[in-house]
Amino acid sequence: MTSMRRGRRIAVDVGDARIGVASCDPDGLLATPVETVPAGGKSQARLAAIVAEYEPIEVVVGLPRSMSGREGPAAAKVREYAGRLAARIAPVPVRLVDERMTTVSAAAGMRAAGVKSKQGRSRIDQAAAVVILQSALETEKTSGRPPGETVEPAGESL
Repeated sequence: MTSMRRGRRIAVDVGDARIGVASCDPDGLLATPVETVPAGGKSQARLAAIVAEYEPIEVVVGLPRSMSGREGPAAAKVREYAGRLAARIAPVPVRLVDERMTTVSAAAGMRAAGVKSKQGRSRIDQAAAVVILQSALETEKTSGRPPGETVEPAGESL
């Protein structure tokens, strides 16, 4: 079996209205929901506080791509957000990982669990972050390398 770095990770699913956050245990076995952060001006400060509390070895941010793998305006916004987050939480590294289908699979899982769509909106963001993190953990377990791509911190943190 390929070796995997030990340490907690945080996953972030950036949306226009809400940001889902998940974490995993130090062995990287199980991803669990943390909270849903309202998107906007104070979101970076809240994420920095979560990072300070959980002390992860890295933060993985879901990068939305089209089914063909292309990046559109949503991906550009997430890249910019991740760069600012990386500057704010340095030296903790931020990595972008492909999040294709995470919200879809999270929504299907929530429906299967009987969660109503109205009450599930904020939880769906957390569930998407869990799916992103679980996928990143699986990628590292099978490849032996950290998932996705490292984000360079943006010039200034907001």
